[in-house]
Amino acid sequence: AETRSHPEQSPPPPRAEPPDLAVMPGKEPDGDPELAQATPAAEPAEARAAEAVPASPAEGALQPEPQHPPPSCPLHLAVGDVNDNSVSLTWKAPEQASSAGLDGYLVECCKDGTADWVAANKELFLSTRYTIRNLTSGDRLQIRVKAVNAGGMSVPAVLEQPVVIREILEHPKIRVPRHLRQTYIRPAGEAVNLLIPFQGKPRPQVSWSKDGQPLDPKRVTVRSGDRDTIFFIRKAERSDSGQYQLSVKIDRLEDKATIDIRVIEQPGPPENLKLVDVWGFNVALEWSPPKDNGNAALKGYMVQKSDRKSGQWFTVLERCPRPSCTVSDLIIGNSYSFRVFSENACGHSATAAFTTELAHIRKPEIAYKPEKYSGWDFSEPPKFTQPLADRSTTRGYNTQLFCCVRAFPKPKIIWLKNQTEIREDPKYIAVINEGVCSLEIRKPSPFDGGVYTCKAVNPLGEASVDCRLDVKGKAGGLAALVALFLVPALGLLVFENHSLSCPGAWVPLRAGSRHQPGKQVLGAATLEGGGTSSYLAAIRRTVPHSCSERRTSRRIAAADRDYDHGFFFFFWLLGAAKTLEPALVPLRSGALDFFKSQPCMF
Repeated sequence: AETRSHPEQSPPPPRAEPPDLAVMPGKEPDGDPELAQATPAAEPAEARAAEAVPASPAEGALQPEPQHPPPSCPLHLAVGDVNDNSVSLTWKAPEQASSAGLDGYLVECCKDGTADWVAANKELFLSTRYTIRNLTSGDRLQIRVKAVNAGGMSVPAVLEQPVVIREILEHPKIRVPRHLRQTYIRPAGEAVNLLIPFQGKPRPQVSWSKDGQPLDPKRVTVRSGDRDTIFFIRKAERSDSGQYQLSVKIDRLEDKATIDIRVIEQPGPPENLKLVDVWGFNVALEWSPPKDNGNAALKGYMVQKSDRKSGQWFTVLERCPRPSCTVSDLIIGNSYSFRVFSENACGHSATAAFTTELAHIRKPEIAYKPEKYSGWDFSEPPKFTQPLADRSTTRGYNTQLFCCVRAFPKPKIIWLKNQTEIREDPKYIAVINEGVCSLEIRKPSPFDGGVYTCKAVNPLGEASVDCRLDVKGKAGGLAALVALFLVPALGLLVFENHSLSCPGAWVPLRAGSRHQPGKQVLGAATLEGGGTSSYLAAIRRTVPHSCSERRTSRRIAAADRDYDHGFFFFFWLLGAAKTLEPALVPLRSGALDFFKSQPCMF
């Protein structure tokens, strides 16, 4: 409760009843100081009797004015607590207490409707708190407080409303739900139903107001109970938005809460949508925000497009934060129209803003100009980048010759053996692939050895490379065994049947052959073993004059036959040399040279 200040006036004279409240103990009566000093020898009983008798108005009028002015009124008098037999008060010291200072405070009370003020304290005190005790439950009391000093009493500070002496078991307190501590948002057309609990005992008084004004009972219904209050609006409108104050009060104890309610609806459409630019596959759009945002902040804009052929709308952007955008990836040759919706917490606007003109995506006119490149002449005569290499192989094993050639136009490849072109021989397989030339020789024999040449020819020229191939024979085998025994037998047969009559003559003669005496003849025997080698033996001698021209066979004397056995042994050595040809080539050549150098041996 707040205090009420009265205009300054002379304090009322103290009452005769009760005598202990008229003049406070320890205080001198208001009067002339000189008169008080003139009777110092008075009896104590008489002095006490004089203090008990109140001064008459005539006597008080004769008293001089006090030397010190009285203090000002105490400030902010309020009730701290009330129960069934006491009440607690609080206040603040007066602003002006004069130079004499304060002697204390006087608390007075009376029943509501009467003017019988009774002092609650017998002695002055300097505290700004006081509790009046031993009160009757159910009384309604008026309470005031005065400040006292040497100059007198101040104007009293009085409570605005009387205090009811009763017990307050629970102070009023509003329990605001968590979701109502911030702005409560509801879409327009929906119901608003708020249940707000509170506490207080005895039952507090509940009151609602909107922006400091009473509620409209046609729009809002309020129902309050012992523990809660219900705030109900059947169909919310935007006009119902505002701040609502809730008050819970028990006597002078009160608690307040503010509920902020906002009713929102769909925003209006954007304005001034226009087509800013069209380039390539892109379109730039701009617009203005809507005039009505639906009592809520805008979340963004939704942009849609429609081509003239299909007429269907497709969303290209959602919640665009700015009032402008660029639409890309449009199809060449189509014409498009656009529309924009605004959006808030309640949803999209009921209508949209449309572009007034179509956006035509035209084909760009591009003239293709092929670049001119200077031609590169890759023509060149044949050139071997990798020549043939000399090889040595073993008889009966396939072998290959390789070389690499570079030329343009593609050259013709010719293989030659000993300067003779190789043509469609199944023994040879020639292949050329990406400039790599190869010649495969299948199961070569010593006859296949020699000089091989690869020639490349094109219109710009020709080139060739060559190499030597050596084929080595293998010792042993059936052919060697046959040659070892067959060649000496053939040599013996020749000497038995075709020998000259002269001793030691070896030259084979045909029947009917004629030889002139004194002339040199050349006897020759060609022996082939396996068809792979030839052995020639030539012996130069002079036919004796004693030999007959027509004789075809002669007997050979016993001494001459020893020579024949020697020749048989010689031919047997030749057959063995053929078999062991790789190792006995030097021996065979030396033997032939030896016999050729002995013309008179026979």
